[in-house]
Order: sequence, then C-alpha cells, then structure tokens
Amino acid sequence: MKIILRQDYDNLGNAGDILEVKNGFARNFLIPNGFAWEANDSNVKHFQDIRKQQGRKLEKQLDEAKKLAGDLSGVSIDIIVKTGEEDRLFGSVTTQDIHNALVEKGYSNLDKRKIHLPEAIKSLGTFEADVKLHSNVIAKVKVNVKKEGAEEETVSEEVTSETESTAAETAE
Repeated sequence: MKIILRQDYDNLGNAGDILEVKNGFARNFLIPNGFAWEANDSNVKHFQDIRKQQGRKLEKQLDEAKKLAGDLSGVSIDIIVKTGEEDRLFGSVTTQDIHNALVEKGYSNLDKRKIHLPEAIKSLGTFEADVKLHSNVIAKVKVNVKKEGAEEETVSEEVTSETESTAAETAE
C-alpha cells in the first residue's frame, strides 16, 4: 500500500515521503495513529497544498527574523550592577537581565531562552550576546556592564566643574 508520511518517522522516512509499506502496517498502525495518509490523488494534492502554505509561512518568518536582526544589531544595552572591591560583580549578568533590558528598549516579543552568552559575564565592560531569532538568523547585541553609581559620579563631576567655573567668573 502506498502512503504519505505526515511527520518524520524513524526507520521509515521524513514528512511528505510517499512510501510503499505493507497493508497491515499502514491500516492498523500508521493511518489510525495519524502518522500517514493513504496515497491517493486527493491526499497527494492536499499534502502538496499544505507544503506550499508551510513554505510561504516559513519564508515570512525568515523575513521577519532578518528584519528584527537588522534592528537588533545596532542595539546597545546598559546593565547597571552592584560591585564590590576591585569592581568585582556580586554574581553575574544573566540572560534574564539582558532580556529585561531589551524589553525596556521595546523588544518585548523576544524569548529569553533564545539569548545566548558565550561566557558568563562576571566583570565590568562591553560584551556581546547572541539572540537566536530563527534557525538561520542570529543577531548580536552589545551589552555594556556598568558600575552602580558611575553615572552619578560623572554627573556630579560635571556639576562641580560648572559650579567652580561659575564661582570663578563671579569672583572676577
């Protein structure tokens, strides 16, 4: 009996293959369990239509992933962490931290399980994280790990220098 496999089946074939199997195997196991259809003209045509729809859907998903990868490649996120002596982090920066920063930037449709760090981030600096958007599309995001209070120090230095220059001008 000729059948069309609806899904991959070990030792038999892949989805969409048209195979010749024994009648009992097809009628008693493959067809009732939903692994296959009988390979008549209407089922072959129906399966070809389904494959075309799936192909268009996969192309659309790939295009969307490539567009999102283009957007993400220019993104740089800042993660503020607490540090101890010699600027060592308490713990490490996780994929959840990166995901939260990306959500704040407006990328809420990303899955945190798709974010991959080549190595654990346990120090200050700039790192790259990979975001797998599709089986063939990976975007790289820059992650800047900064010390908590570092922005406050630079702001206070600017304010102090402005105050000193204003005081010098009034003194003259």
